[in-house]
Amino acid sequence: MAFDQVNPPPRLLMGPGPVDADPRVLRAMSASLIGQYDPAMTTYMSEAMALYREVFATANQQTFLVDGTSRAGIEAALVSLLEPGDRVLVPVFGRFGHLLTEIAERCAAEVHTIEVPWGEVFAPEQVEDAVRRVRPKVVAIVQGDTATTMCQPLADLGEICARHDALLYCDATASIGGNDLRTDEWGLDVVTAGLQKCLGGPSGSAPITLSDRAVAVIEARRHVEAGIATDEDVDRGVRIASNYFDLAMVMDYWGERRLNHHTEATSMLYGARECARLLVAEGMAAAVDRHRLHGAAMLAGVGGLGLQVFGDLAHKMNNVVAVHIPDGIDGDAARGAMLTDYGIEIGTSFGPLHGKVWRIGTMGHNARRDAVMVTLAALEQVLRAGGTPITAGGGVAAAAEVYASEGA
Repeated sequence: MAFDQVNPPPRLLMGPGPVDADPRVLRAMSASLIGQYDPAMTTYMSEAMALYREVFATANQQTFLVDGTSRAGIEAALVSLLEPGDRVLVPVFGRFGHLLTEIAERCAAEVHTIEVPWGEVFAPEQVEDAVRRVRPKVVAIVQGDTATTMCQPLADLGEICARHDALLYCDATASIGGNDLRTDEWGLDVVTAGLQKCLGGPSGSAPITLSDRAVAVIEARRHVEAGIATDEDVDRGVRIASNYFDLAMVMDYWGERRLNHHTEATSMLYGARECARLLVAEGMAAAVDRHRLHGAAMLAGVGGLGLQVFGDLAHKMNNVVAVHIPDGIDGDAARGAMLTDYGIEIGTSFGPLHGKVWRIGTMGHNARRDAVMVTLAALEQVLRAGGTPITAGGGVAAAAEVYASEGA
């Protein structure tokens, strides 16, 4: 059989992620490979650690990359923190809270959940009441859940968890870079992320940061592989159930000892480093404000098209909006027309929202004016073709008003 060279069709990815990678990230990923212990390589690793401290707003020494998609970071965090029988509290407000629950269950933890309807978030007192009742070792929560577009406030949760002697883990995959996240100021013990949303890269690397409290828990379970261990390496505690996601060993690899664990994914390291470099050069506050501006323009634009927005707008992420699919419109067929006729991808959702809403993202490299305007113009034509009454140019005009009011 003969196969053609990979040649993807041109797309503008305006869904909930992945999004188009910044061209500078792709250029960085095309650089030559070098050995994992080449001084240039270890320098890039150290630079990536320093850059992601800025992205996470932390002074944590243990800030590095887990090789794999954002889910690899989640699994690494939970399997390294949790021993069988440990109590975990997961506040669930969308699909990805259910994911944290499943992963914690696979760690043989005793998992407790609290839930609010999709489209809402938790008040601090709801979380604290559950922490008092459950007395968990770890509270695991998502900051931004793209399934619902909601952004959970975190500023009070770190203090609550510290007061009750619980570690606070946050999955910030969908939110970091486009919404405010302050690891140290908010008392977040572990935060994991991914590149494919507001960081403007491809999926495949999972930045992570760990507080000293979290590091102490992981180090208390430290084991070193036979064949590379020395006489000074003494096994401690219950061995972490995964070899690949054993953060005690991964920290040894990224640390001064450079103790072999895996072969670092060189091209992904280049890409992840460039994602962080670009954000830090822009300034994290400026990046969040950029996502706020273009998210506000998209929100106004879908309103200008007469679409009803889903969820609590006071707690919507800057970088994605969900809208109810109008009556009489086949949601999947309309998404297909967006892709086929205009080369633009928007998303549906999961579970109770599947087929009921579209999710439209403005994140990473695609958080820019032209991407917003083109998407709104194309969506207007698709809705018009489906028989939905639309004010001509209503979406683009509403977005333009936002840009004019912001001087953008």
